[in-house]
Amino acid sequence: MDKLPDNAIEIKKLCKTYRPQGKGEAKRALKDLDLVIPRGSFFALLGPNGAGKSTMINILAGLSVKTSGTAKIWGHDITDDTRAAKRAIGVVPQELNIDPFFTPLEMLDVQAGLYGIRKADRRSMEILEAVGLGDKAKSYARTLSGGMRRRLLVAKALVHSPQVLILDEPTAGVDVDLRRQLWVYVKGLNAQGVTVLLTTHYLEEAQELCDHIAIINHGRVIACDTTKNLMGKLDSKCVTLTLTQDLAEIPQSLTSLGASLVAPRELEFSYKPSEVQASEILAAVQKSGLTFSELATTEPELEEVFLQITHAANQE
Repeated sequence: MDKLPDNAIEIKKLCKTYRPQGKGEAKRALKDLDLVIPRGSFFALLGPNGAGKSTMINILAGLSVKTSGTAKIWGHDITDDTRAAKRAIGVVPQELNIDPFFTPLEMLDVQAGLYGIRKADRRSMEILEAVGLGDKAKSYARTLSGGMRRRLLVAKALVHSPQVLILDEPTAGVDVDLRRQLWVYVKGLNAQGVTVLLTTHYLEEAQELCDHIAIINHGRVIACDTTKNLMGKLDSKCVTLTLTQDLAEIPQSLTSLGASLVAPRELEFSYKPSEVQASEILAAVQKSGLTFSELATTEPELEEVFLQITHAANQE
C-alpha cells in the first residue's frame, strides 16, 4: 500500500509573471510563493482582490502555466507528473461555467468520462443526491437556481473522488439555507479525509470552518498558521460586566485595567491577555466593592486579524 503524503499541497518559490499588454509593464502575480497544506486539513486561503489567490489555484488546476518554482499535489509534481496531479484535485471555480443544455446527470457523466471512469464505476446519481440535487438530475441546468448551480459545480469536482478539493468563493450569491447545506456536506467530506482548500471573502466562514489559515497579499504569503494561533496574534480581548447597581464613575483602581463605562450598569474592559489575566480584572472588580449579575467575553474576529496583518504588510 502506498504511503500517504504528509502534505496535500506543497508549493515552493512559485512565481507567475504575465506578459505586458501593449505598452504596459509585465505583471508579477505570484512572487516566490511558499505554501504547505497538511493532508486532511480544512485550509483557508485569504487575501484582498488581486492578491494572487485565483492565479495560484489556476496553476494547481492546470489552467495557467507557472513562470518558475514548484508545486506538488498529493506528492505529484504538476509539471513532471501532470496527469496524477490533476486526478488528485477537484476544483470548484468562482464562475458558474455550466452548459445550460445539459442535465446535471449528463454533465457529471461527461465529466467522469473525461477522467476515464468506466460507466460501471461512475457515481453520478450518488453524488447528485449527496449535494441535494437528486430530484433535479434530469432537469436542464438552465432551470436551476444560482445556489443549485453552485452545488452542481461541487458535484462536478467530485466525480473522480479527488483527495484535494479546492473551493474558490463557493458561497458567493448562495442563500443562508443552501450555504448551510453545502458546508454540512463539505465538512463531511473533510471528516472522511478529503483535504479542503477554501478561498472566501466571508471571513466568518473561514474562522468557523477552517483549522489552518494563510493570508496572501501582493503575490506572496504574509501569514500562515493554525486558526487558533493566528487568532492569538491579535493580543486583544474584551470583558463586559452587567452591574447590579448604577455607576456614576469608574473607580480609580479599575481605570488602569482598561475599564470604560458604556452604560450606567455596563462596565467594559479591553485588555491584552499577554499583560493582564481575566482573573485579575474580576478580583479588582470585587475588591472595589462592585457586584455584577452577568459576564460576557468577546474574542477578536478574524476580520480584525486579517486587516491588521494586511495593513502591516502594505506598510513594508
